[in-house]
Amino acid sequence: MSPKSDKKVILYTTPTCVFCKHVKEYFADNDISYELVDLAENRDRVQEMVDKSGQMGVPVIDAGGEIVVGFDKAKLDTIFA
Repeated sequence: MSPKSDKKVILYTTPTCVFCKHVKEYFADNDISYELVDLAENRDRVQEMVDKSGQMGVPVIDAGGEIVVGFDKAKLDTIFA
């Protein structure tokens, strides 16, 4: 998948989310491939995100089954080390 990770990565986001932008920049800086799920355009996937995270807020990152809520750089560094 990506040179940095072989995990399937999904980023649940919305167009106005500032922290989502930070996650996208982190992924770009670290050469991490991901599936972008814009919940404004994919309302049918909101429940999928809630089921995984227990949260309604974004960003939610599913990195091979490891769930990260918000932009938690330290946790992302650990997952993608």
